[in-house]
Amino acid sequence: MPSEPPGKLAVNPLIKQRRERKPRGSGRPFQKGQSGNPAGRPAGSRSAATRLAEAMLADAAPEITRTTLQRAYAGSDSLLKAAFQKVTPARPRTVAVPLPEIATVADLVPALAAVTRAVADGEITPYEAGELARLIETTVRVGELADFDRRLAALERLVEDAKQEPPTEFDHA
Repeated sequence: MPSEPPGKLAVNPLIKQRRERKPRGSGRPFQKGQSGNPAGRPAGSRSAATRLAEAMLADAAPEITRTTLQRAYAGSDSLLKAAFQKVTPARPRTVAVPLPEIATVADLVPALAAVTRAVADGEITPYEAGELARLIETTVRVGELADFDRRLAALERLVEDAKQEPPTEFDHA
């Protein structure tokens, strides 16, 4: 069998041909921790396909609703349930969880213990407990800010009072 010239391969569709590969970079076009768009995608932005689908659904919404309700009335329990859930908004449930008075950071432990106990007893869900924990944290932060404001005002009064006092003989020494 004659030898083939260098760089040429036999033409046989059954044999996978070797191709010269183009040298690639390291696989990272950007430095680690950085992207081509540091600001990221704007919040609330939608792709063109999503905008098109929303526009098409908005135009067809009355007909889709009418058809869904007709089929639901005709006996489709799943469509009736879906339609009912869509038109009746989910109301958040209200659960009374007894919490101690929260005035200082020291009051956090018993307050969060009460929330944890309510989850353990099945009175509230873990999600509801997280919401309560955030409310408790906010309450403490507001209290800390009020305390900081009170202390700052007291210091400012002391500084003003010190400025208005006449100098004593020890001040010049």
